[in-house]
Amino acid sequence: MPKLRGEAFWRETLRSAHYVVAPMVDQSELAWRLLSRRHGAQLCYTPMLHAQVFLRDANYRRENLYDEACPEDRPLIVQFCANDPEVFVQAALLAQDYCDAIDLNLGCPQMIAKRGHYGAFLQEEWDLLQRMILLANEKLSVPITCKIRVFPDIDKTVKYAQMLEKAGCQLLTVHGRTKEQKGPLAGVASWEHIQAVRKAVNIPVFANGNIQCLSDVEECIRKTGVHGVMSAEGNLHNPALFEGRNPLVWEMAEEYLEIVRKHPCPLSYVRAHLFKLWHHTLQVYQQLREELAKVKTLEGIVDVNRELKLRCQEEIANQKEGEKPKQGLPFFHWICQPYIRPGPKERCRENGDSGTEKGVRGKRALEEEEDGNSELLSKNKQKKKLRNPNKSFDPSLKPKYAKCDQCGNPKGTKCVFNMCRGCCKKRAFKEVADCPGHGLLFKTKYEKSLSWQHSQRGIQTPEISQRGDAEVGETAVLKEAGDSTG
Repeated sequence: MPKLRGEAFWRETLRSAHYVVAPMVDQSELAWRLLSRRHGAQLCYTPMLHAQVFLRDANYRRENLYDEACPEDRPLIVQFCANDPEVFVQAALLAQDYCDAIDLNLGCPQMIAKRGHYGAFLQEEWDLLQRMILLANEKLSVPITCKIRVFPDIDKTVKYAQMLEKAGCQLLTVHGRTKEQKGPLAGVASWEHIQAVRKAVNIPVFANGNIQCLSDVEECIRKTGVHGVMSAEGNLHNPALFEGRNPLVWEMAEEYLEIVRKHPCPLSYVRAHLFKLWHHTLQVYQQLREELAKVKTLEGIVDVNRELKLRCQEEIANQKEGEKPKQGLPFFHWICQPYIRPGPKERCRENGDSGTEKGVRGKRALEEEEDGNSELLSKNKQKKKLRNPNKSFDPSLKPKYAKCDQCGNPKGTKCVFNMCRGCCKKRAFKEVADCPGHGLLFKTKYEKSLSWQHSQRGIQTPEISQRGDAEVGETAVLKEAGDSTG
């Protein structure tokens, strides 16, 4: 059967999917995809897979794709990150029989993508991307798709999309943010960029960004003309988003946990999903938040989920008539609803400062430094700050270290060679020298070894002499005995 392309691929293979669950690392696993499909999702992506690891590691292939093969989990697109055409295509060939298309990740903006040289950090390397997509389009039996981020300039974004289409991309997902827009600096996605791309290409386009509820989906399709809309964070906080419902959190959590029993996944995935689903409630019940973070078994997570449900039901039973949601939320905290990230200049309280209960804290908080300047601190830094209130994260206050003459790493303050320990060890070994500053004693040990060998020779010489004298004496005795016998 010939490979379907463009509109035909979207209509027939993807069944004209409008509602799409995004690829999410450690979050769009099989159990979550099945839950999302039960509640309106028409197409799902796997989490991003690393092409090189997928190619060389059979266990990685089995755990992330082969063991998750499931008839209900279709249509499905497998996403890879890669920066080498051959590696990408060889990995895709191993995956193509388990999915309906292969997606190349050109949208990941995280630091790990920068270090690994993939995702959105390939968006300036058009020649490389052309070669990757051309080869994949030629070798694979399933279509190749791409997920991208936009450039600040609309015209450049359009040319970028057209280049990918020309190379052989059969469907394009456009996240309407630049690679710099992430975390608390995410801001609003540009549907204007997405609309321009949709008008400029002849392949199906999915939009990604600003999707928190079904009305956002409908408005995005109307304004941009895209074929479908992809949701990531909105879906994580409300798996029934595409149904246009806001169910009780425990209903979604219990259903998800039941699916996990049939289709097991790492406990860290399950815990992360419950943190998202119960996000607003866990701001109220901090103790249960800590318990959820510590439990080591699926049954432990089920127990915490049950306790959260009971606490919420107690609140509902004691609720006064006409009472409104607190924390500035559109719904009560036990109802699935969007999570709005605080901006870089907002305080640590989420979504407004009215009605916030004592002890409620945001996902990321702004702390005041002693000099009066506020800076955004990650959760890790907030924990360090709690342990040591005097700790500063100002880079200008970090101690300055003298650099190693060889490699540029901090040198040992007492090193005789003015080097770091690694470089010092190599040089001391080569020159048979000592460096007391780093505790390296090659010269001393060598001299001790020579001394020991010399002493051993001195001990062995007398022994040989004594042994010789004894042998001569024994021979004389035997000879004397022989003479007397004769």
